[in-house]
Amino acid sequence: MRALIAVLALVAAVAQAQPVTKIVVPFAAGGVQDIVARSFNAELGALLGRSVIVENRAGAGGTIGTGFVAKSAPDGQTLILAAASHTIAGSLYSKLPYDPLKDFTPIAHLGNVDYVLMIAAAVPAKTVAEFIAYAKANPGKLNYASAGNGSATHLSMAYFAAMAGIEMVHVPFKATGEAVNEVLAGRAQAVIAANIGAIPYAKDARVRMLASTGKRRSKFLPDLPSVEEGGLRGYSFDSWIGLLGPAGVPRETVRAINAAMEKLLHEPGILERLDKQGVVPQAMTPEAFGELLRADYAKMARVVKISGARID
Repeated sequence: MRALIAVLALVAAVAQAQPVTKIVVPFAAGGVQDIVARSFNAELGALLGRSVIVENRAGAGGTIGTGFVAKSAPDGQTLILAAASHTIAGSLYSKLPYDPLKDFTPIAHLGNVDYVLMIAAAVPAKTVAEFIAYAKANPGKLNYASAGNGSATHLSMAYFAAMAGIEMVHVPFKATGEAVNEVLAGRAQAVIAANIGAIPYAKDARVRMLASTGKRRSKFLPDLPSVEEGGLRGYSFDSWIGLLGPAGVPRETVRAINAAMEKLLHEPGILERLDKQGVVPQAMTPEAFGELLRADYAKMARVVKISGARID
């Protein structure tokens, strides 16, 4: 018995001595970032020689979890798997407890995600143009669901509505899965969801996919036209996805995590998982990722202005 107690004590001591890195997902479980984070955290931990866990801190359009990471120690032990909602927040919210650029360290870009416009089967439209015409004939009578105020699913649809000149009611939820479920149930008439949330329902009779939101067709849904092809000229929306840390993470720590992620983005198993989730992988240096963030921040400021969305 004493020997067993001694072994258990040794195991506990080793577990406590091993550093743990947290990847914060600022949205509920089952959403885009959550699924992607859990597709590589164990392998990243193996390369870094530590445990890497995923922690969901949802709420307020992702700003609660993001604010938590911004205020964390800059030791590389607390990261966030961020996406377009991160740069959107800087222009969408009148007040934020952090700066989306100055308070974060770009660490590793994972890839890009396209979005899909889906509508409830009861809506009599088979193209983007027909959907816009139907919405114009029923102003304020259609709802669209999102993963929360300030999320990419919110702004992409608000941007769509503004460009199309239609009036729809926004109904926010906590995750993409919840928003999609509302459309599946017919309680909401539309959602723009990331490929991760949309692909499983490509053949579901309860919904109809009208278009992908990128500048060109998605490689995952090649038969689906883009929104522009479908009838709304000039519209495009997609998202980067990557790891950020608090401002001030040491350069050597950034380099180590970046190198580990780049290695994972060449691993067949990881690539297969990302492919199933609709992510087009693309490794970048931390410097290149930082440039992308600054450019996307400026782009999203323009999108927010056109959409007319604002959260006080």
